[in-house]
Amino acid sequence: MIRKNTALKKIIELGGECKKCGKCCTFDSGYLVDEDFPKIAKFLGVSEDELKEKYLQKVHMFGKIIFKPKVKKKGKHYGECIFLKNNKCSIHSVKPLNCKVGTCNEHGSDVSVWFALNYFIDEKTPQSIRDWKVNLDCGGRNIPGGELKELVKDEKKLRKILEYKIL
Repeated sequence: MIRKNTALKKIIELGGECKKCGKCCTFDSGYLVDEDFPKIAKFLGVSEDELKEKYLQKVHMFGKIIFKPKVKKKGKHYGECIFLKNNKCSIHSVKPLNCKVGTCNEHGSDVSVWFALNYFIDEKTPQSIRDWKVNLDCGGRNIPGGELKELVKDEKKLRKILEYKIL
């Protein structure tokens, strides 16, 4: 069972080997974490600023700005990843961590939740907690460790965050 505190090594193992089928990349692109930027920039022979400007788009999620590869259809936040060429990932050897762990297998949904909880949700950022609550209230999946009362253990503080008394 995947939990919020499952180790990254185990998550990568559960993600399994990428089948290089291109299916994931036709629907959307993955999200970048801090360690992805220098690896992808170096691979493409560009600066990190140029990587962000030329190849990535900003997305506001869970109270923060997150970068993801642009999609080929302008003006859309979903669709075929800009790095998908001839149905293959053109940056496969340095692809974002989110793409490495988010393979198309029986663990995919839980791994996606694990990724959000460990890389996007910030327990110290009230808006992040409120956004996570909205996600859960709208039917978003959860895994053990992702319950609001586990993210913010102080019940009074959690209530104040959810009531916008703590901004």
